[in-house]
Amino acid sequence: MTTPTTSPTSLTEAYLVTGMTCQHCVGSVVTALGALDSVEAVTVDLNSGGASTVHVTSPAALDRGTVAAAVTAAGYQLA
Repeated sequence: MTTPTTSPTSLTEAYLVTGMTCQHCVGSVVTALGALDSVEAVTVDLNSGGASTVHVTSPAALDRGTVAAAVTAAGYQLA
């Protein structure tokens, strides 16, 4: 696996996402969020029994509505 390159001024935000139960779910969310403009990296701490923590790294804060729309399009919900 390759380590994503981030800029020295990158900001990492954490979001709680519900509905993910497996690595396939993780892949769907990572792909959806990774497709957003300016997203440099996405990592997930999977909690199959509840809300999972999704870390999104970008040069500036992302609009929560944009993140929510991408997560919803992947089939999941922000908590």
